[in-house]
Amino acid sequence: MDKEILMDEDVLRQAVVEQAAQDQVGRIVKEDGVNFNEILKLRLEYRNILMIDHLWEFTSLARLDLNNNLIEKIEGLDRLINLTWLNLSFNSIEKIQGLESLRKLEVLNLSNNRISVIEKMDALEKLTHFFIANNLLGQLDNVLYLRKFKNMFTINLYGNPVSEEEDYKFYIAAYFPNLRCLDYRLLDEKTKNEASIKYSYVLDEIKHEELQMQQADEVEQSQKAAVKLHTDAFVEFLNGSFLFESMLKDDPEAETLHRVPEVAPLLQTFEDQMVELCMQLFETGLAEHKRREMEVNSFFSGQNEAVTHYQQEASKILAHFEQQHKARMVELQQLSDPDLLKVKINPCKEEINQLSHSLMALEFQMITQLEDIINKLDVNISDMIGNFSETALGIFAQCRDLEDNYHEKVQVIAANLENEGKNNLDEEMPDQDKMLFVDKDTVMDALATSHDNHLMKINDRETQLITRAEAWKDELVKGIQDKELKRNRMRISDIHRYADHLWEQLEDLL
Repeated sequence: MDKEILMDEDVLRQAVVEQAAQDQVGRIVKEDGVNFNEILKLRLEYRNILMIDHLWEFTSLARLDLNNNLIEKIEGLDRLINLTWLNLSFNSIEKIQGLESLRKLEVLNLSNNRISVIEKMDALEKLTHFFIANNLLGQLDNVLYLRKFKNMFTINLYGNPVSEEEDYKFYIAAYFPNLRCLDYRLLDEKTKNEASIKYSYVLDEIKHEELQMQQADEVEQSQKAAVKLHTDAFVEFLNGSFLFESMLKDDPEAETLHRVPEVAPLLQTFEDQMVELCMQLFETGLAEHKRREMEVNSFFSGQNEAVTHYQQEASKILAHFEQQHKARMVELQQLSDPDLLKVKINPCKEEINQLSHSLMALEFQMITQLEDIINKLDVNISDMIGNFSETALGIFAQCRDLEDNYHEKVQVIAANLENEGKNNLDEEMPDQDKMLFVDKDTVMDALATSHDNHLMKINDRETQLITRAEAWKDELVKGIQDKELKRNRMRISDIHRYADHLWEQLEDLL
């Protein structure tokens, strides 16, 4: 038996070089080494590989063949987001896992492994071919997991225990009406029609269940999208009585006071007014979020236009230079007199310096324009956040006024109840609740505690909104500035590297 090996850079590099030679694609193997991020196909079959590893640089990979190895676990594929073909057949895999990032995958071959359950493939929405022959699938119902893949038209389950069950072929044909090929054989219309009739009753049931699940999922996704929108607008859970209810939550003294008949209408009025203010803030928040979103989209549109313009200008300068430079290089290569060569090279050096100067000047112009665009965005977004925060502060101040007003009125009612004595309280009120009103200090302390708790909830929500809005603005602008700085540095570095390359070409002639 051949020696077991681990996947490392040397193994991958060797495989890429061998593949390049076989496919006659020498461009992927450059003088400075192998560029893994340019590889589109990688064949690593029959190598006794134990573990999938070191593939993080293969970000462009579309096809990966790892069949006929000793792999026990599906892992190390997270960065292969462009993969459309994955062959892991003839290994020792026991579980389907590690496929979450492969959203573009169309062909998955897991045949001849030790898999007993089809699972954890939800992300593979584009899957069209699924091969899992000669595994350990024992539950025919488990195969129904594959119904979620609407583009699936080829399945191979041959050699699994499920394929030995009675009516297996009709079962699959019935539950997968769009399937064209099962176990490498075409499914004819006669078989599909017979299967549809035979399983019509259960099909109706499962379709009904799937429809209900789909509708529930759509509702859930819609709710999540709404919560995200509200959160992005900093006004989540302000569209209703959420804030009001949070003020009264876990407040036993307040709960007792609210059972007093005279307090109930005050509380209802308080809630109605609070909800009205919260809805006002909620609607303002959504409108302001839309305005900010339009401003940010406008900025990125302007930024892209500016970058595209300067890239086009730089391309023109480079094209003009390279056309002349190639002609000069041909002329220089034909010179045999060293002294004359030195004389002729000097103008070329000056041309390179002029090219660097032109490209740097163009980059500086772009930096200046982008700084102006970013500063404008900063000013506009700061104004929007400032105005929204000011509106929010005003609304939260009104909420505190409502709480103060409610608190004062309940104090008067509580004091009157205490003065009237315990015997005049509602007969249906529990004794432990009545005890709260027979002592003035007790009732006033309870009211003060409730009042403080209510104000704290309002203040906390106010602080949360203002803090998050300011943090979002700062993070947005800083993120754009950091990205632009990184782009600028890379661009300047590219100009220097290109100039150095041109200088080296001239030096090689001497």
